[in-house]
Amino acid sequence: MLELASVLAGPAVGTFMAELGADVVKVENPKVGGDVTRSWKLTSEDPNATVSAYFASVNYGKQHLFHDLNEADSLKAVQQLAYQADIIVANYRVGQAERFGLDAASVHAKNPKAIYANITGFGAHDDRPAFDVVLQAETGYMFMNGQPDSDPTKMPVALIDVLAAHQLKEGILLALLHRERTGKGQAVEVSLFDAAISALTNQASNWLMAQHVPQRLGSLHPNIAPYGEILKSKDGKLLVLAVGSEKQFEALCTVLGLSALARDSRFVGNQNRVVNRTVLQQLLSEKVAQLESAPLMDALLQANVPTGMIRNMQEVFEDERAWQMVNDDDGAKRVSQIAFRWKG
Repeated sequence: MLELASVLAGPAVGTFMAELGADVVKVENPKVGGDVTRSWKLTSEDPNATVSAYFASVNYGKQHLFHDLNEADSLKAVQQLAYQADIIVANYRVGQAERFGLDAASVHAKNPKAIYANITGFGAHDDRPAFDVVLQAETGYMFMNGQPDSDPTKMPVALIDVLAAHQLKEGILLALLHRERTGKGQAVEVSLFDAAISALTNQASNWLMAQHVPQRLGSLHPNIAPYGEILKSKDGKLLVLAVGSEKQFEALCTVLGLSALARDSRFVGNQNRVVNRTVLQQLLSEKVAQLESAPLMDALLQANVPTGMIRNMQEVFEDERAWQMVNDDDGAKRVSQIAFRWKG
């Protein structure tokens, strides 16, 4: 596989393929210091290190070649790689791939079995610079995200890049199946914009069917209550609820010793709880504030009430299940791009 991509979405696809056993060659431009994310370092990182933690997160198991495509010899070398590759992943700005003879049509003229996978920002005919926060803004995510009294807020990961990477992986795998059956390569393309829109799911339908413009609710769910409500225990731990059925609500009330709430007309039925969620949260918060988190969590989980502790990153990786997802590549630690398991 040849990776002609930088930043996150394209490199994440390359890492996914490398983890599945593919030989991945990544081409970087030496005149700009390689992939720009090599320099995206935290203040706590070594300023002299050749890679950042960000770069390490999506550049596992690849061979790195440095070529300036504006130089004839380098361009020819990369073109030859493209003519031999099974899969090419690219994210050039509009018109750049054609200028270098590395667009899908040019590659397929020499390598008809190739799968050419291309990532754009806003589509094939829109050359706007496309960074994740811009896409989160333009596709509604920032407007919806945050507390009711806060400014619009981006997600703390490059969510749109991650979504686009998953879309492109699916397209590539389908193209591989098609080639296995027909012997023919294909061009696969995804834009960050389309990936973001496709993931709006219920929030999109809330608008399309009910003309509801989603507002900032913090972690609250617009359709379900109590879902996303955050409660603080006596020992200062934060819990979040995800109650999605009457049975779960009744179980929650029983565990908290508030069985009467399950029969209160304000809270019987999900729609009533959504309407009266503020007073419901107050009643639940007052009770949880009297209870220690550990026995409370045990009781809630025993009763099959969907709930979780809100954990920071250190606490997440104190869980041995999280470490099952960690790869160590010569000291560069990263989480795997592969979360599925399969059996032969």
